[in-house]
Amino acid sequence: MRVLVACEFSGRVRDAFARRGHDAWSCDLLPSEIPGSHYQCSVLAVLGLHWDLMIAHPPCRYLAVSGARWFSQRVKEQMAALDFVRALMASGIPRIAIENPISVISSAIRKPDQIVQPWQFGHGETKATCLWLTGLPFLRATQLVEGRVNRVHREPPGLERWKNRSRTFQGIADAMADQWGLP
Repeated sequence: MRVLVACEFSGRVRDAFARRGHDAWSCDLLPSEIPGSHYQCSVLAVLGLHWDLMIAHPPCRYLAVSGARWFSQRVKEQMAALDFVRALMASGIPRIAIENPISVISSAIRKPDQIVQPWQFGHGETKATCLWLTGLPFLRATQLVEGRVNRVHREPPGLERWKNRSRTFQGIADAMADQWGLP
């Protein structure tokens, strides 16, 4: 299966699919942290390359409700971010998962189909992750664990904070590949 992981610099989701034999590619404006099949460009440039599945992680800077106090100052940026999400959803790829934290996608476009937490996939942490699904089943929990640490939210300020907060938990990446990587 040809898999596009949009807006992913970490390579975690891409590599989870690649380990299971899929032709998986990540795409981001940044280079990949892990060597592998990666387009360094806008994902809009590669949407038409005949993908079977796209998992997209659109930047949440202007979407996440955690930044709501700045929404009034960033109206144009938020509209552009929402238009980007709409373009991903309208890509024509038969199976799509859009991933984002609790965000204005819910009120401006549509409510998420599912919300998952890292502690459902082997990580004792909280980070509500919304999934907007097209042609895909709900992601089933794989390993419920104790602990409800809010490490991602409490990431200290710094230049790498946004990167550290945006990486997909490995347990979630593996569940996506195991459950959505079926023909």
